[in-house]
Amino acid sequence: MRPAEWARDGAAVWGIAVPPRPSRLPGVQMAGFVGDTVDLVDLRVVPYPAVTLFVNLRERLLVNDVARGSVVAGLAPQGMRVRGQDIECMQIRLSPGVAHAVLGTDLSGEVVSLEDVWPTELPDRLRALGSWNDRFALVEASLGARYEAGRTVDPEVAFAWQRMDARHGQVRIEQLADETGWSRKRLWSRFRGQLGLSPKRAAQLVRFDHAVHRLAAGESPASVAADSGYVDQSHLHHEVKAFAGVTPAAAANAPWLAVDEVAWSRPHCANG
Repeated sequence: MRPAEWARDGAAVWGIAVPPRPSRLPGVQMAGFVGDTVDLVDLRVVPYPAVTLFVNLRERLLVNDVARGSVVAGLAPQGMRVRGQDIECMQIRLSPGVAHAVLGTDLSGEVVSLEDVWPTELPDRLRALGSWNDRFALVEASLGARYEAGRTVDPEVAFAWQRMDARHGQVRIEQLADETGWSRKRLWSRFRGQLGLSPKRAAQLVRFDHAVHRLAAGESPASVAADSGYVDQSHLHHEVKAFAGVTPAAAANAPWLAVDEVAWSRPHCANG
């Protein structure tokens, strides 16, 4: 395995390691982060359409003002804030379908300790390894074993999520139901029961993610609103505020998003 790629984002003050190839398990992304400062790092987490594992490799972090080791953030956590010093951690993004199989529970809007949903020695084993590539390989193997032993989502639910992702959240739930062959009521019930969000809320989250990354890339709120399926700029403002807790302008300049071009540059897989 080739040495991990390293890059530094000046705004977020991170050393970032990424795997040399995409994960063999579709719907999984990983990145390693090392703080390049001894100052206190204070980050508001911008929601992303995935369940995110934060595997802490050094001192405990303050997550929403509570000292924690490793944590799992479900879909669309409300107002999540991470603070700490001398940070070294791995972030693992799981598509909702993969998270359902690996963790066996939905975590919509929740932030919980990793051991509460996955009793594992993974953090200690990762700390003992000397390279990020070895760490990525261990996580991939551990996730693969959990996925194979877990319960996958219904194909119709996976299909609906894939459609939402491919269309950046601009979908009609009635049409998705027709395409799956299910009634709207059944799709709503099964989707929510397995992924933790209603189909409408999930589509809004995917649309928000697409829009906020365009804002971060420097596009105007007016053009983003028009192209992303919002009624108008006020609608975009309302939805960004609802998901991220800040205005579109603040979201566009969020340090949390500043690392995306380095840490998450590969298009994510929507499978599951």
